[in-house]
Amino acid sequence: MHKDVEKVLFSEKELSVMVDKIAADVTADYKDKNLLLVCVLKGSVCFMADLMRKIDLDYKIEFLRAKSYLAGCSESCGEVEVKSEIANLEEYDVLIVEDIFDSGRTLEKVTAKMLSDGAKSVKCCSLLDKPERRAPSVKLQLDYVGKQIPNAFVVGYGLDYDENYRGLPYVGILKREVYEK
Repeated sequence: MHKDVEKVLFSEKELSVMVDKIAADVTADYKDKNLLLVCVLKGSVCFMADLMRKIDLDYKIEFLRAKSYLAGCSESCGEVEVKSEIANLEEYDVLIVEDIFDSGRTLEKVTAKMLSDGAKSVKCCSLLDKPERRAPSVKLQLDYVGKQIPNAFVVGYGLDYDENYRGLPYVGILKREVYEK
């Protein structure tokens, strides 16, 4: 897997520092709230696990599936599919935990779903932000972000290409020849 990575963008240590900062901000902002962390599967699992351990509050967790990439694709197809059966959202202030804010369509659709399902409030957290790829129609802004990244295809720390590379302990740029076969 490592041979397919052109460059490491963020090491394990750098990722840990990013998560520490976000966790501290979330802890401060939600100290008097009934927090529900919602992990967007599958790419956010590593980030969510680390974030959970560093937030110094009581909270609940849930998971949902959302995808806009088809198998073997390196770009969003534009359509977003959300699968969620989270009940009783009206009791919670929701923090959606996402791996990467790219086109923005997925997070926008998930946010709208959480609000329509009755959440008290909804904020968005993403480890990575790729503003160059944002769809012009997307108006959503992140409330918490680890780092902005260039318009490159990244893998590792939960991020994948065709379900591979999720287990890399860092975030790296995938070599173009891997996904342009």
